[in-house]
Parts: sequence; C-alpha cells; structure tokens
Amino acid sequence: MFILLPGKLCCAIFKLYFHHMGTVNPKIEKLRDIVKHSVFITKEQQKIVSSRGGESNWLFDFRSVFLEPEPLNLIADIFWQKFGDQYPFQVGGQETAAIPLVAAIVMKSLEKEKPVNGFFIRKSRKHDGLQKVIEGKLNNEKIILIDDLINSGQTLYRQIEVLESLGRKVDAAVALLSFRNLDGYDLIHERGVRLVSFLTLLDLGLSLLGEKEKKELPRETFNIVWYFKSSDPNYFYVVPKSAPIIDNEKVYFGSDNGNFWALHQNDGSIAWQYKVGWHTKGKSIFSSPALHNNTVYFGSYDGNVYALNTASGKKKWIFMEADWVGSSPVIAPDLNLLFIGLEFGLFKKSGGIAALDLDTGEKKWDYIMTEYVHGSPVYSSSKGLVAVGGNDSTVYLFKAKNGEMLWSRKVDGEIKASLAFDEKRNLLLFGSFDGNMYALDIKSGESVIKYQMQAGMYSTPLVHDDKVIFSSLDKKIYCLNLDTKKLVWMFDAGARVFSTPVIIESNLFIGANDGRLYEIHPETGELIRFFQATERITNKPAYNGQTKRFFVLTYANEIYCIKRKDG
Repeated sequence: MFILLPGKLCCAIFKLYFHHMGTVNPKIEKLRDIVKHSVFITKEQQKIVSSRGGESNWLFDFRSVFLEPEPLNLIADIFWQKFGDQYPFQVGGQETAAIPLVAAIVMKSLEKEKPVNGFFIRKSRKHDGLQKVIEGKLNNEKIILIDDLINSGQTLYRQIEVLESLGRKVDAAVALLSFRNLDGYDLIHERGVRLVSFLTLLDLGLSLLGEKEKKELPRETFNIVWYFKSSDPNYFYVVPKSAPIIDNEKVYFGSDNGNFWALHQNDGSIAWQYKVGWHTKGKSIFSSPALHNNTVYFGSYDGNVYALNTASGKKKWIFMEADWVGSSPVIAPDLNLLFIGLEFGLFKKSGGIAALDLDTGEKKWDYIMTEYVHGSPVYSSSKGLVAVGGNDSTVYLFKAKNGEMLWSRKVDGEIKASLAFDEKRNLLLFGSFDGNMYALDIKSGESVIKYQMQAGMYSTPLVHDDKVIFSSLDKKIYCLNLDTKKLVWMFDAGARVFSTPVIIESNLFIGANDGRLYEIHPETGELIRFFQATERITNKPAYNGQTKRFFVLTYANEIYCIKRKDG
C-alpha cells in the first residue's frame, strides 16, 4: 500500500543533499541513500494518484524495499544501535509496513542475544476466525512501536489507543522518516510517548511540513466521560448496527446479545434493559431506535417490532408478523404511524414495508417485495410520502397515509440503507451497491443525478445547504453541489465508511472503520479534529446540545460518552 503525500516538489530535477550536525552515522547515511534512490518517487518517474482523485507530485514507497535483505537488515541494525541499551522491550506496529520491520528486529535480537517479543496490530479487527486485533502475544515489557512514516501521527495514535485499551503503555514510537519537526506531534507527546525518527524530509533536501503549511496537526481534543460495553459482541457483521438515540435523560441502543439498553446519560449506569427473543445467525438488534411520546420503537432479528415505555422499559406492544427485522423505524407523528422494513422466509415473500399504528402496533397497510428489506424507510411530512429501497435493487415511493404506490425505480445494485428527501428540489437521494449515489425526481422517478464512486454505498446521504454529503465503501466522503452537480470536496478517511454523516453545531461528524469519529468542516472538507476508538464506528453519533456530550457507538456494542476538552 502506497502512502500519498501532499505538497509541492521542491526541486524539479531532484537535487537532494544530506547534512548532519556532528558525527555522521554511516548506517543512517546508507539508509538515506536507499531512500533517495529506491524509495522516493516523483511524478516524472511514475504516475502517482492522489487520495483526492488527482495526481500527487511525490511519495515515499518504502514497501518496495521492505522485503529486500540489505535494506531490512540495515533498518534492524539502526534500531538496535538506538535502542539496544534500553533492553528489555517488545516491538510492534500496525500492518502492513510494520510486519517486515518487526520481523527483522526480532530476528536480529537472536544475533544480539537479546530476544524480544514481536507483534502487529490490525487496521481493524478480523471479523472471522479468531477475530483478533493484535497478532502475536503481548507481554509485560515496555513497548516500542515502529512504522515507515509519520505525517499527521494519526496512525501511531490509533496504535497507542488500542494498546492502552488492553492495559499496555507505549514507551516509544519510531519512524524511519518524519515529515515534520518531532516537537510538533502533540498528539503523541500528550500520551507520554517518546518519538524517534531515523530521517526527516530535511535530510532529503525537502522542507519539513508545517514550516510552509500552517495547518495545525490533529490533537487529542476529546475527553472520555464514561464508557459502557455490552457483552458478547458479534464481530463478524461489519455493517451499521443500532445507532444510539437520546432524550433528555437517557441514551438508547440495541446490542448483539439481544439486550436493548437504556443508560443514564450522566454516568452510563443502566436505567433498564429489555431482552428480545431468539435471533438467527448471530444477528439480534441492528435496528436503530426511534423516540416518540415517551416510547422507544425498534425492530429485532427475532422478527418483532417493539414499543417500550422509556421510563420503565415495559412493553407497550409487539408487532410479530415478520421473520426478521433489520430495518429501523421512522415516525410520522402527524399520521400517528410508524414505517419499517420487514423480512420473511417465505418464497416470493422475502421483504416489504409496513405502516403500524404508534399507539397499538396495529398494521394499517403494507407492501410486499420479492427480496429482503434491510434498509429503513424515509418520510416527508410536507409531501405526505414515504420511500424505501431493498435488496431487489429497487426504490419504491408511496403515499404515506394509505400505502398507494406511486412509482418504483430499479437500479443496478442492492439498496441497504435509508434514503433522503431534498424537498427544495423535489429529489429523493440514496446510495446503491452498484457504486452510485442517485437523485431521483419525486414526481416521475427519473434519475436527475447519478454520481459514480469507486465502491458501493451502505449509508444515508445528508442534504445540507444546497449540497449532499455521502460516504462510500471506497473509503471516501463526498460533498456534491445539488444545483451544479459538481464535486465540492472529497475527504479520504483511509478506511471504509458505513456511517451516515450528521451535522452537529455547524460541523460534519462521521465515523469510519479505522475507529475514528471525524469532525470535518462541511464547506471545505478539512479535518478539524477526531476521536479515536479501538473498534469500527459504523453508525452516526448522538449529541446532547445541553450537556455538549457526544454518544459514539462502535460495531462491537461499545458506547463512549465524550466531550470536547474546550467544552
């Protein structure tokens, strides 16, 4: 995997120099020569695709030499020169770059007669087999992390978070090459971790980032107020699960073990819990709850739709006609209805949408499709319309009051998430597994916008200020102008994004499979700050504007209550 670097090429003809203050280390100088001749790539030598879709001027392709004996042995020698007197220790890092580096250092330890333990950290937990996030075994010796590059420091920060969640403290972090002055990495230093770099951009005749670019590096700007984890999470299903929802006092969400939770927002203690029925294939409550009139509504893979009292958790009613319910409910208070997708095991009756009475759970109308409906309906009160998409790759639009179907539109891929109305332009927007984000005309169902991504979409688009913001499994977040149909900006999350974007106090928040909740400027796509969890974040967060607390759920059924350090 290449690491793409921003910035301008300092020398058109690649004039590099190397100047050391004091004694020259011949091994460091040799490493510099390898980097200069074999690792540093310019656009004149080879086309370099930027993470934003254009072209980059240069990058460092360390991994092209990591399986060659001379460079790998040299790096191990330099490591032992710098850290041999600090033995004993163990060494690790994040896949993929760290795997050969750790292996070389471990093998060299036998030659030094100072055997060390090695491990590597997965970018995200393996969702089958042993489902590990750490490969290898951790012991109690101090930890030194190693990586090829350090730019923003976010990759190292994530590793520190993972290890600290396991009760391990990182002593030092090593990079073969640093892009910035090491004193500037507050993200790392604030965790008490020493930072060491073998080379910097200055050693290669390039300017350090930060001297010309004034953008502030990401900092640790969130505090964890409390943390709660439901037992027996199912790591196999890497999909959006039950997103948290809040009222004035509690936060509500479902979990893989069949418990629906109501926690006190102030301290994370359990207000009540409700156990649903038997569920299939390790799936239980993937449905995100909805709140109305002191009642919380949700579906479950036991085939039921539940309405519970928010104060006590006691059952108000249960709708039991489906075999499975993975869809999330949407409330139409003006019609006193709840809309939700259903799934059935019967041949030619695999899915559908139902409208249920909010007070009694009585079915008012339904419509049956030939494939499952995982996605959730969307309702427009001003237009009196409800829409839903399904595994039959079709979007259906209905009159919300009586279920009269107005039209259906088939695309080339399954529709797994909910849709969004743009009432100003009379559009219905959604993403598909065919790799496109669509906008359909509400009256005719004809396609007005078809924006192609590099992978499918498993989230709901967000209409905001004449733009639509949406995420993709191609690891990108897109912002498209709805009037010009032109791309405004694109953000590279570096990991798959299942989460739906949400605007909170004028900024965009979205989770990703690297365990980060990103806060992004919605007009420019620039990163403002992020929160690092240890597991994938596949749902949007909830936010209490009075207490300024965020409630962030991971796919491992963990919920973090966090707050900005600046309040």
